[in-house]
Amino acid sequence: MKLLYITVSMPFGEYESFFIPEVQEMIRQGCDMLIVQRSPDGDCYNRDAAGLDKRSVRRPLLNVEILATALAVALRRPIRTFRAFRRLFHCGSLMTFLKNIAVFPKSLWIARLARKWGAEHIHAQWAMTTGTMGMIASEVSGIPWSCTLHRGDIVENNLLAAKLKHASFVRFIANDGIAIAESLCGRPLQGNVFVLHSCVDMPPQIAFRETLSTPPVLLCAAFLHERKGHQYLIEAVRLLRDSGVTVKLLIAGHGALQAALERQTAECGLQDQIAFLGRVEHSRLLDMFRTGQVDLVVLPTLHEGIPAGLIEPMAYGVPVLSTRVGGVPELLDGDAGVMVPPRDPAALADAIRRIIADAELRQTLVQNGRKRVEEGWAVQPVVAELLRRIGQFTEKHAPLDRP
Repeated sequence: MKLLYITVSMPFGEYESFFIPEVQEMIRQGCDMLIVQRSPDGDCYNRDAAGLDKRSVRRPLLNVEILATALAVALRRPIRTFRAFRRLFHCGSLMTFLKNIAVFPKSLWIARLARKWGAEHIHAQWAMTTGTMGMIASEVSGIPWSCTLHRGDIVENNLLAAKLKHASFVRFIANDGIAIAESLCGRPLQGNVFVLHSCVDMPPQIAFRETLSTPPVLLCAAFLHERKGHQYLIEAVRLLRDSGVTVKLLIAGHGALQAALERQTAECGLQDQIAFLGRVEHSRLLDMFRTGQVDLVVLPTLHEGIPAGLIEPMAYGVPVLSTRVGGVPELLDGDAGVMVPPRDPAALADAIRRIIADAELRQTLVQNGRKRVEEGWAVQPVVAELLRRIGQFTEKHAPLDRP
């Protein structure tokens, strides 16, 4: 199967590293993949992406080549191009319309590339402008397309109804995403829509550790953005200290909120208990899980799909604590993890205290968490199902002649 795969920047940059295991597994299972980025950024950041740069056609969002190709495609296929362009007028906001206009030339360039390479299917990550590019490229090239939707991209509602209508299928990573899309579209979704979780590589089973570090080590691995809720976790650590419970919190990640979080840490007098690790290699995080350097993963997020930041530690037998938001309950219900309300430092502190004090609870979380990931988030069966779905809509195409 020859699949043209559209991303924002993966494998370049760092913001889409969570679906690299899925892409690598698709290739291992026999998919011939060509990756096109909307806006390639930086070098290959994640070591797991090694080799994917060689499967990429790296071009900026706009240059002379893309403009010339877009014009040639528009002249060669004027009706299809006009039909694709007309869809952009149903965006709902001027800003969204302008974003889609910005990717239109590269979408036509992708249509030409897909035909010349002999792509049998086009798949886009996200329902935002990358989904727009997949939809336009499919309309112009005649090659079927599909899309994986997460959460924030659904909420953005960039031509969501049109994408649901025209895609061969739309994959949601959580049932929560379908509920949001149904609310935005004002109708039940059916037919070409299904849930297939994001996935992670499954490591070998690791023996449960009854003894915790001294003090217990908590890890929060997430970009330092407002919606990740770090400020509530820092406050929870202060509440624990004031009640006589000492923990060590490692914050892995970087972002716009770092200075504010470091200031909050200093104001609370927690510099000796909270360490900001900055940008951490994915392989190092996995090694921390594997070697028992982390006793509890905490993600106090305010809204979320189903984050790899919880799935991966669960696969490695590390108990997790998060907030009851978005798709998180789909992952953690049934004692696979502990959940508290968002924006509630006291509830976070109480849950941390309970988990680190109760070895039997931790063992239950470890066992149930690992089993939950094996049953619904393991990379091999998830990718096999995704490729099966894509295979139902593949088509053979003759190369498109140069204009």
